[in-house]
Amino acid sequence: MTRTEEETQGYEAHGPEPHGYEARGLDAGGLVSRDGLPAWLAPVDRAARTVRPEQLSRFLPPASGDGRQSAVLVLFGEGERGPELLLMERAGTLRSHAGQPSFPGGALDPEDGTPEDGGLLRAALREAREETGLDPAGVQLFGVLPRLYIPVSRFVVTPVLGWWRAPSPVDAVDPGETARVFTVPVADLTDPRNRATSVHPSGHKGPAFLVESALVWGFTAGVIDRLLHFAGWELPWDRTRQVPLDWRS
Repeated sequence: MTRTEEETQGYEAHGPEPHGYEARGLDAGGLVSRDGLPAWLAPVDRAARTVRPEQLSRFLPPASGDGRQSAVLVLFGEGERGPELLLMERAGTLRSHAGQPSFPGGALDPEDGTPEDGGLLRAALREAREETGLDPAGVQLFGVLPRLYIPVSRFVVTPVLGWWRAPSPVDAVDPGETARVFTVPVADLTDPRNRATSVHPSGHKGPAFLVESALVWGFTAGVIDRLLHFAGWELPWDRTRQVPLDWRS
């Protein structure tokens, strides 16, 4: 689906990179590079450099600065069916977001450094290694999305975009944290048959994806939904189709 003229004008009026990671000072460590990316990632790269926070979510970090700094790795690879994303399913015993599919990621640790010196980028890679066993040496970071907020856990989350240049074996490293690790073809994420609106018991509604025997919803689904949209990959889907979080029962 292509963007409407109104969206395109609003998207491009701010210039090429006013909201990019360089402007936000997130790559002081020189960890981000767009060199050698496959052509199909160009729309995602452009979206990362131009999208504004309010275009991604209505949940933005508090002006007070409250919240725990964290990062997730949005890792694109190329599998047998073309472009794909790496996801994991959190262990059902966790106190926060138990059993929920998500991107690898977690809180900023002192060993990562500070947000100003690239600490959030290192946190995304470290957490991905700890949770999925991937080799960070095979990952090229190419962009950073604006910080978003998860009110229920008070995490201020920075989505870090990566290209899985040299894939390595992945699996659940610690069953106490991760139930499984899996990849999802982008073709399945854009397939209208796999799209729905999730309905939380509280009544909150949001985008969802029924893929790989999982219901991807919440923060992760919201980021995927917006990336598909601003990359121009989104296909028309039935937004009236609703699915509860206990869809298996």
